[in-house]
Amino acid sequence: MTPDVQFLEREYNARASIPEHAQIFARWAEQGAAARRLRACEPDLQYGSLDIERLDIFHSHQSDAPLFVFIHGGYWRSLDKSDFSWIAPPFLQHGVAVALTNYGLAPQTSIEDIVRQQLKALGWLFRNAERLRFNPDRIVVAGHSAGGHLTAMLMAALWQQFDSTLPSSLVKGGLAISGLFDLRPLVRLPFVNTDLKLDNARARALSPLLMPSATAAPLVTAVGAMESSEFKRQSTELGAAWRNNLVRHLDLPHTNHLTVCDELANPASPLFDAALDLIGRAHGR
Repeated sequence: MTPDVQFLEREYNARASIPEHAQIFARWAEQGAAARRLRACEPDLQYGSLDIERLDIFHSHQSDAPLFVFIHGGYWRSLDKSDFSWIAPPFLQHGVAVALTNYGLAPQTSIEDIVRQQLKALGWLFRNAERLRFNPDRIVVAGHSAGGHLTAMLMAALWQQFDSTLPSSLVKGGLAISGLFDLRPLVRLPFVNTDLKLDNARARALSPLLMPSATAAPLVTAVGAMESSEFKRQSTELGAAWRNNLVRHLDLPHTNHLTVCDELANPASPLFDAALDLIGRAHGR
């Protein structure tokens, strides 16, 4: 039976279910500014020709460091890389460089173009690894919500068709937190599709759940225990479809669709441990 629109609205409108969402966003922005003041951040590096096509990188002291790339969420239409700089410090303490990417936002930018921008960002990072002092063979990608979708799309990418100078196995691991992998339900939701402008055909074409993974790289999925059944279903179904990649699924207690992201910067969290494990696999250990 097809779920009704009211059900889907409750399931996917995460902000409406989190009364304190404005305070969480404000806290993230404040923590992000503090992290950039205190750490070795090289901000706003241009990876493409458009002004929005920029990324920040936090340098590790190790010249051969792995790189952890984080892609922010916001339903492809809000937030900014600078809101998430606070993710970097715990990884830097483990010798891991961290990059955070921006992309154009809907409705001005289509999801197809957002995906292409992330391909471009990863390709730019790979080609500039020596100058940026990290190992291009140790790139792990993570993302939250819409960023989880983009993480999966990077694992489904046919890199050599995009750019024949890039390796087919550019991404060595993926961590998708509360991701959206089946975009078809969003077609029926005016609260978000007013900006995304998806139809059924485009939603199918942009759903990594309906694609094969193009890599043998390990995948970790994660959701908050307090998230909706649909966000949980999305991760469960991607894990089943990509079972040859999936190494772990985390259901993080006491966290909702936003606070689950905080766990990525919490050294005591299983999510932080899972990220370090993925990075360790990229070391070839």
